[in-house]
Amino acid sequence: MLGRWIDRVPALRGQCLVSCLVVITAAVFFMPVQAQDSIERPGFSDKPLKTPITTPAWFKLSFLELHDDVMDAKKAGKRGIILYFGQKYCPYCKAFLHDNFTKRDIVHYTRKHFDVIAINVKGSRLVTDVNGDVMPENEYAIRYKANFTPTIVFVGTDGKYLLRLVGYQSPYRFMAALEFIADNHIKKMDFRRFLRQVNVLVKPDKGQLAKRSFYMKQPYVLARSRRFAHYSRPLLVIFEQRDCYACDVLHSGALSDRRILNRLRAFDVVQIDIWGKTPVVTPAGKRMKSSAWAEKMNITYTPTLVFFSRAGREIIRVESIIHFNRLAGVLEYVSSGAWKRYRTFLAWRASRKRDSQHK
Repeated sequence: MLGRWIDRVPALRGQCLVSCLVVITAAVFFMPVQAQDSIERPGFSDKPLKTPITTPAWFKLSFLELHDDVMDAKKAGKRGIILYFGQKYCPYCKAFLHDNFTKRDIVHYTRKHFDVIAINVKGSRLVTDVNGDVMPENEYAIRYKANFTPTIVFVGTDGKYLLRLVGYQSPYRFMAALEFIADNHIKKMDFRRFLRQVNVLVKPDKGQLAKRSFYMKQPYVLARSRRFAHYSRPLLVIFEQRDCYACDVLHSGALSDRRILNRLRAFDVVQIDIWGKTPVVTPAGKRMKSSAWAEKMNITYTPTLVFFSRAGREIIRVESIIHFNRLAGVLEYVSSGAWKRYRTFLAWRASRKRDSQHK
């Protein structure tokens, strides 16, 4: 499928192997010269939308009895189902749906291999999951940690959950995920290795990491234990890489806002190069190079923000493009200690909304 996009560029036809298809797609069609309302620009507003969005008409009209949906997909010769966790006023959902499902090639490939079923993370319709458990949509979203919308979950024809993508996904990254499942690459390798193979996750040979005054200085001793009791604040680790446009968007956007900078004072913040060889003592007390830690943490996107408690426990991670409102919410969720009372960020947000309505 990605090969069709290559064929549209005559100079490239016949010159690219499978391993370069995605990067060519990205380079030709998704250069960082962004439209005014593009999610991949620093000034994008991630405030709730004023008008609701609708999912594509070709999404499956499901009774949310997922075992039956999986069986229907299997009978149709498909690879499984895709659960799209979204909400009506979500700007990230709007961008994902527009950027991916207005492209006929992506729509065709998706419909050929999967049935897509929409789950409203604030909805009350009953979902019967593949294990037979019954619960409202909003509880189902919390159970499967759809912390951010959109969340995309692939379920195989055997009823197993195969892959979860949290947050906005660009077309070339979403297409890589589709092919990872549809072409059975999942049986041979993990998603991180596949992204490297198809050049979506690429080690850059140029560029510099952004330098910020609030980043911790080396040596990176991040262990949270009695021995390192002087760490009294939660830890934010920002996994980045050189020559990273999404990293630039984060730094020139949300991380340049004084309100965000003020909230960051409640954290120890460290920048980790996912390809670097800098020695790190991880929050768990393990000594390793930064690249090895990034691999162990299964970092597949830059920038990825991972929050750890004072005890070294991972609280939440953000592994997609993020702007002011979402980042501000996550910072409050962690720094206030709300994560101790609410299982997920989504549950906390729902609780806050209920509280505001009762005032």
